[in-house]
Amino acid sequence: MANSSVLVMVLIALLGTLAPLTEARAFFVFGDSLVDSGNNNYLVTSARADSPPYGIDYPTHRATGRFSNGLNIPDIISQKIKSESTLPYLSPQLTGKKLLVGANFASAGIGILNDTGVQFLNIIRIYTQLEYFQQYQQRLTALVGAQKARGIVNQALVLITLGGNDFVNNYYLVPNSARSRQFALPNYVRYLISEYQKILMRLYKLGARRVLVTGTGPMGCVPAERAMRSRNGECAAELQQASALFNPQLVQMLQGLNKKFHADVFIAANTHEMHMDFITDPQAFGTLPSIYVTIY
Repeated sequence: MANSSVLVMVLIALLGTLAPLTEARAFFVFGDSLVDSGNNNYLVTSARADSPPYGIDYPTHRATGRFSNGLNIPDIISQKIKSESTLPYLSPQLTGKKLLVGANFASAGIGILNDTGVQFLNIIRIYTQLEYFQQYQQRLTALVGAQKARGIVNQALVLITLGGNDFVNNYYLVPNSARSRQFALPNYVRYLISEYQKILMRLYKLGARRVLVTGTGPMGCVPAERAMRSRNGECAAELQQASALFNPQLVQMLQGLNKKFHADVFIAANTHEMHMDFITDPQAFGTLPSIYVTIY
């Protein structure tokens, strides 16, 4: 996974170059812990962020279910588009006019594949998130009517963050994992990309027309992975290789989808390269070198 504060900076910079996106009236979020704003609080799962030290820098100084010390990526994007933060879809507060803001469907621990994150037990896998998106649209239609609901969805900004867990919490979770026995790494990456394409096509069919898609960050540089996989604190080579294979193929796949739909629906956010720039030359970004706390 990538460092949350760096991802926020990257996505804000990207939003700044895409002025039409900032006019979206609603914001929808799909993915894993990098963007989960509390859905897992309502689930019986070990993938939780509802106790300290999570939330110590949040405005309330309390853990909210965000896998962050404070605001997370969707919160900062909501501020950028001058909107209130989207509520978790499972929150009982998501009713009435709150539906007009959008919804966060993300769930920590999930991946592109359904067998990713099985150790976390009850999590909202990506196709269930898309089913919830359908349910949301039905609720929105009941509130504002079919035509207006369709317009809100079509004009909304969508963020989706997937892929990291398919390596960290699947392929490389244990030595000789089932997926690593089934696929050599290059073949596994191609399989992930083909499955991700199906997810994005489904998202398009459900009405998404402005979608930010983040690649994986420098997974091998995550402190936990460095502690487990390296001897001298260097970034883990196998996970870095996985990122190097996955991200270019993701961009190529998104370009193919945009060509298919004759529109720039999907925008790739190259969080890996930007994150590495930040790590290797923090002074260029006005920041002193430091130890980065990484969330999963």
